[in-house]
Amino acid sequence: MTKSNVLKGVILVGIGASSYGMLATFVKLAYQENFTTAEVTTSQFVYGIIGMLLINLFQKIKNKNIVSATKKNRFQLMLSGTSLGLTSVFYYLAVKYIPVSIAIILLMQTVWLGVLLEMILDKKIPSKRKIFSVVIVLFGTVLATNIIKSEIKLNWIGVFWGLLSAVSFTTTMFTANRIALGISSAQRSLYMLLGGGIIVFFFALLTQNTPFQIEIFYKWGIVLALFGTIIPPILMNAGFPHTGIGLGSIVSTLELPVSVLMAFLILHESVILIQWIGIVLIIFAIVLMNWKINSKQ
Repeated sequence: MTKSNVLKGVILVGIGASSYGMLATFVKLAYQENFTTAEVTTSQFVYGIIGMLLINLFQKIKNKNIVSATKKNRFQLMLSGTSLGLTSVFYYLAVKYIPVSIAIILLMQTVWLGVLLEMILDKKIPSKRKIFSVVIVLFGTVLATNIIKSEIKLNWIGVFWGLLSAVSFTTTMFTANRIALGISSAQRSLYMLLGGGIIVFFFALLTQNTPFQIEIFYKWGIVLALFGTIIPPILMNAGFPHTGIGLGSIVSTLELPVSVLMAFLILHESVILIQWIGIVLIIFAIVLMNWKINSKQ
């Protein structure tokens, strides 16, 4: 793995995470229009799967020699894709019960979960620089969400869903880094989405107690699909094999400052100085990790 490939992976994961960071704001807006979690996730995955099918078709027409997924690849990716569906369901449920800032900080537990998982899988202690960067990210996350000064009575149902979303998202990052690396990112994303779609559709069948509002498909479905199930999976599937799960987990914290900015610009939430300081600290930690890579050139 060359240093330029690692930097490329950092950029891809960063853009994917930033796209994912926009979702909480869109979901909140959909909730304000009385759409349910089942409707939001279903529309997102339906459009996402259609979009991925079209992307794969275009790539196949453009490059007839593209390596096709084997039956084993498809099964493994669909199985691992269930964690992608669970992440969407858990995270959107968390956003329903607790503020976006709290849901984000819970999802950001993927930082230490990812480094811990990498340590277990690779059987080695993370570098001091990586540990230091994780500490900076976590401290910056606390400041950016203003959790210390927020006078909020937490709904523990939301906290439960938020922690589950962190666990499932860490699993998604693990599978993106290990399974079926010999085929295109678009194919990998498609089969992971199909696996996630099974979870989402099953969840909708179990929880949707009112008539399904078709309006979700033309009001929010396309937006949610682009920023939740098309752009992030393609870029993360392409980027994580180059970064590794530890560095990729840290880069994916870009989701937080993007979420704060979206809430500030679209939801008109107030963002105080301490939160901007936290965002700067997170960006500094990411730059610190990239500086380590480039310093060896």
